[in-house]
Formats: sequence, structure tokens, C-alpha cells
Amino acid sequence: MSSGRLAGKIALVTGGASGLGAATARKFAAEGARVLLTDIDTDGAARVAADIGDAAASCRHDVTSEADWQAAVAEAEAKFGGLHILVNNAGIAPAGTVEDTSLEEWRRVHAIDLDGVFLGCKLALPLIAATTAREGSRGSILNVSSIAGIIAAANMAAYNSAKAAVRHLTKSVALHCAKERYAVTCNSIHPTFIDTPIIDKMIGDRDRAQLLAKFARQVPVGRVGEPDDVAFAALYLCSDEAKFVTGAELYIDGGIAAM
Repeated sequence: MSSGRLAGKIALVTGGASGLGAATARKFAAEGARVLLTDIDTDGAARVAADIGDAAASCRHDVTSEADWQAAVAEAEAKFGGLHILVNNAGIAPAGTVEDTSLEEWRRVHAIDLDGVFLGCKLALPLIAATTAREGSRGSILNVSSIAGIIAAANMAAYNSAKAAVRHLTKSVALHCAKERYAVTCNSIHPTFIDTPIIDKMIGDRDRAQLLAKFARQVPVGRVGEPDDVAFAALYLCSDEAKFVTGAELYIDGGIAAM
């Protein structure tokens, strides 16, 4: 049952068509927020928004495009009247060692996983700051990094690099907001293996159950995470309960970073 932890809040969630974005959008709406789901998968985002109901809307959004970011932020203001929360969730996770990864692939991963976060922070922050100042309310930016941004793997060179950069960018944004006296926090979350479509892409044509079991053996608690494990963490960090938490990183990794 909803406790209204985000009552009155307006959120923009990128990569909202599936996985962590869809789970986060559903959780936010259930807790009283109005949510704009954005994605290059317009049909998927529209389906999730329709399932949520009147509290949600969707739009096409390539996070590497400055024009698309400007349009998405404008849509949030036009549709809902402002913006309090940005969740930079959209991303890709291709494998590749430093020798295997082409310069083109390196740039593609960083464009989506890092440049997209930069553009979101840069272009959404003015509206979040203006909305919260007008209302005397609080806002938040949440950047979805990865445990791979903390602990590297030999076969994830570009992904490790981009997600580690998201972690540090988050801290810079948090300090900027504090210096400017914006009522806006900025934090990052760092999930490990979560059962989402990104996992399916990693599995490919291999046996799903066997590969999930292999992933689970790498996690101290013995299982792969569920989308709601991340959505609950996002809910806390984007609520007023976390108003004194900024520049922080939350590991959602079943204990991997503790080893």
C-alpha cells in the first residue's frame, strides 16, 4: 500500500521502457509521483506509461542527443508543470577487453552511459532548481552507475570506464548543487547482476537458467537481483527522507563490494 513518499513530485526516468527504468517508474508512481518515461523504444515506454495510468506519460528520447534532452525536459514541464527528480538510467553493457574494443564501440558506450548522464544533469538541473525554489520543495538527481564502476572486470573495459566516470561526475554535480544552494541532491547507485533485458543480452543463445546460476554464485547472498531491489533504493534516494544524503554511492550488489 502506498505511503505517498513521493507525493507531489514530478520525475523523469530515462530508459523507462523496461528493466530498472520501468520498475523505478512504477515504484515512483505508486508512491505518489507523476512520471515521464523516456526511451528510444517509444512503444515500450508508451506501454509502461499506459499500464501506470494517468500519473505517467512517455516520449522518445535518445540520451546522446542534446536536442532530445531539451525536448524531454520541456515535455516534463509542459505535461506536469515542472520537475523534481531525474533518474539517469538509460545505458548499455557490451563486453569487450581493452584489446577487443574498437574506438567506435568505446565512443558509443561512453556516449550513452556517460555523455547521456552529463547531458541529463546539465539540462534538467535548471528546471529542477527552478521548480524546487518556486515551491520551497526539494529535488534530486539519481545516476545509475554499476558495481562495475567500482570493481573492474577484464572483459568490460568501456563499461567499467563509463560507469566509474558516472560515479565521480555524480559527486561533482552534488558539490555544485550544494555550492549554489540548490535544494537538489545528487547520488549514484551501483547495482550488480539484476534480472533485466540487459542480462538477456549478455546471455544470448546460452542456457538462461545456467548462466543466472553462474552469476548468482558470484554474489555473496547467492542470487541475482530483482528490478525492485534497485527501485526501492531509488525511491529512498529520491525522497525527502534522503535530503541530507548527497554525493553518495549506494551499492546494490548482494555483498560483492564487501569481499
